[in-house]
Amino acid sequence: MRRLIGLLLITIVALVGCQSHTVQHAAPERLAEVADRGAEVMPFDLERTTHIFEKTESGGLQQVISDDGDAAQIELIRSHLAEEVERFSQGDFHDPQMIHGENMAGLHQLMMGYQNINLEYSDIENGAQILYTTDDAEMVTALHTWFDAQLSDHGPHAQPATQ
Repeated sequence: MRRLIGLLLITIVALVGCQSHTVQHAAPERLAEVADRGAEVMPFDLERTTHIFEKTESGGLQQVISDDGDAAQIELIRSHLAEEVERFSQGDFHDPQMIHGENMAGLHQLMMGYQNINLEYSDIENGAQILYTTDDAEMVTALHTWFDAQLSDHGPHAQPATQ
C-alpha cells in the first residue's frame, strides 16, 4: 500500500510539473497583432529571436537570444534590454504596454510595485537577459503572471526555460 501511495504521489507531482510548462498560445489574430506592435517597439527582428522566460522562487529570468547569432541582432537585443532595465527600474512599463495592451496580466501590479523589484541586466551568448528578484510575494506572483502573458502573446517566438 505504501508503495502504491508513493507511486501515486510521484505521478501526481510529475503531471503537475508537466502542466506548469504547458504554454497556451493566444489566438492567431492576437499573435499577429502582438508581432506587429512588437516590430514597432523592439528594434530586433522577432522572427530571428527567441524570448525565454524562467520563473524562479524570487521572481524570474527573461532572456532574448538571436536564433542565427547575427552580431547586429545581438547588439540590438542587448541595447534594448539594457534600456528596458532602466525604464522598468523607474516604473516605466510603456513598451510592454504598447505591445501587449494596458490590460496585460500582471502589468498593473508591476507598475505599482516596481520599487520592490531588483533588476539586473547582463549579456549572454547571442543575446541578453534580465534577472528580476524580489522578497515581495505579490511581486513574484505578478512577475510569473506577466511571464505567462508574454509566453502566450509571443507564441512561437517565446518559450519557458525548460524547453
